[in-house]
Amino acid sequence: MPHELTRAEAVARYGGAAPTEWGLDVAGVTGELPAGQQATALTFDACGGSGGSGYDADLIDFLRAHAVPATLFLNARWIDANPAEFERLAADPLFEIGNHGTVHRPLSVTGRSAYGIAGTRDVGEVYDEVAGNAHRLTDLLGHPPRFFRSGTAHYDDVATRVVADLGERVAGFTVNGDGGATLTAAEVRQEVAAAPPGSIVIAHMNQPGGGTARGFAAALPGLLAAGRRFVRLSDVF
Repeated sequence: MPHELTRAEAVARYGGAAPTEWGLDVAGVTGELPAGQQATALTFDACGGSGGSGYDADLIDFLRAHAVPATLFLNARWIDANPAEFERLAADPLFEIGNHGTVHRPLSVTGRSAYGIAGTRDVGEVYDEVAGNAHRLTDLLGHPPRFFRSGTAHYDDVATRVVADLGERVAGFTVNGDGGATLTAAEVRQEVAAAPPGSIVIAHMNQPGGGTARGFAAALPGLLAAGRRFVRLSDVF
């Protein structure tokens, strides 16, 4: 069994490193599928806490009805609030479960924030944000998560190296499908319908009152009819 990076080791390895990049698309973030892929990867975040612990059953039921696979990034607080839903999602081979952090923070070694959400302040807090929920998911799933997305999907390039050393790939996105669960159904439909092959689409499954489910329900049938294939991230990475 490979050695897992400890918190002390992470701090010793990266505590003196200064980041040179910050944002959505920095070194270590995978923002699209491998070259030549004609499929599209749908990814849905469940933020938990003040970010919302709802469950968009209409969205998940639609994906199931149309056999559309997806990668679901679940925060530890959302899992705590939805244990029964988590068990059903984890048992469904249509979906894979990704790590959306422990308390949904932007991943920074210097305390940078995004959208008013305070980021992790140092390497130790980066480790806690990633490893805390990774350990929880490993216990629940019986295997560690392969993919990580931070709260807000913001990172610096030191934090992404910590994630990689913990054995997870940072999943960015190509298309913002629901604008952080703020877009109307018509706007979601427009964004998703225009997603090109090879793209990673980000949206949310924790805001059942928003336009996400109806927007995807309007966009996906046309893509499916045109022959678009959908994949989980683990199907191509």
